[in-house]
This record gives sequence, structure tokens and C-alpha cells, in this order.
Amino acid sequence: MSAEVAALRRYQNIDDAGCRVFQDSLELVGRRWTGAILLAGMRGARRFGEYRAAVTGISDRLLAQRLKELESDGLVERTVIPSSPVQIRYAPSADGQELMSLLQPLIDWSHRRLRAPQARADAGKGASD
Repeated sequence: MSAEVAALRRYQNIDDAGCRVFQDSLELVGRRWTGAILLAGMRGARRFGEYRAAVTGISDRLLAQRLKELESDGLVERTVIPSSPVQIRYAPSADGQELMSLLQPLIDWSHRRLRAPQARADAGKGASD
């Protein structure tokens, strides 16, 4: 039996609850800016301003909302550091790190696709010279 057939049979056994959980996970990751925020955290962003600098184009309000959602979903841990002024740090949780490791192949694929049009354009220039 081929690997593709085995994989298809495995997915035939997913029940409605499994489909809902999977769909919820896709919607969580697919929310606007969520992937960029998680990636910024994996790259070392910890304070709100660091996330804002790493995720260009997001409003402060939406960034705060997404960080709160990610914390609620268990993908980001929020730590309050008692100082003057109080510091708040956000870091990927163990689940957030696991999710990003699962998404790494998608990130790699995205980078290849980003480079592909330029490579085709460069190849076309060489052919016409």
C-alpha cells in the first residue's frame, strides 16, 4: 500500500468533532496578523513595541487584541514584571513553539514561492540576451 493511500485512509476516520477541531485550528492560525505575530515572537520579540516594530502595518489596538487572543488560546504567555513602569512581556508558549515548528515547512514553501517569480524573470532575461 502506498503512503498516499495510507494517508487517505487515516483521514477517512476523522469524525465531525475532529473536523471541527481541525477547522478551529486553521481559523486560529489564519486570523489576520496572527502568523506574523507568532513569527515575531519566535524571532525574539518580547515587548509590545518589539512586536509592533516586527509586524509592520498592524495597529496598536489590533496587536493588543491578537496578543490577548493568542494568550487566551495558550499560544503566547504573558508575564508582568513588577518594575517602574510595569513591564509586560509576551513569549511563545510551548504550544506556540510546537505550532511554529509545524508551520515551518509552510514558511519555507512561502519563501520559495516568493523567490520563484524573480528566478523566472531572471531566467527570461538571460534567454532574450
